[in-house]
Amino acid sequence: MHNLIVYEDSEISIEEEKSEIPWLKIFTKQPYKELGDLPKKLRVRLWEVYDVVEHEMRSYYKPEKINMASFANMLPRVHIHVMARFKEDSYFPNPMWGEKLRESNLELPNKEDFHKNIFNALQKR
Repeated sequence: MHNLIVYEDSEISIEEEKSEIPWLKIFTKQPYKELGDLPKKLRVRLWEVYDVVEHEMRSYYKPEKINMASFANMLPRVHIHVMARFKEDSYFPNPMWGEKLRESNLELPNKEDFHKNIFNALQKR
């Protein structure tokens, strides 16, 4: 089963990670292993896309914090995780890969509208 594709063009794709929190993953279409392997123009574009995702996530969800990660140990290709974190989520302040601290039932705005915001913002670039 594949994750939902929120945005895709010739260089970048953005997928939703299934989670209790808003969590997107930004991929380069070409499977580069390290950020330093990307051509400079694509590296700049990747961070521009990250800026859009972070901005839209912050303005739509009003999280306590945005977490960004790029481990790529299990999937050895460039991708960036962008997560909206809330004091009430099950893991906060731990990372989402850490110890679960509580059961949570976050009431968040409609994710489909958030995905449309991301798509529309990136179409304008």
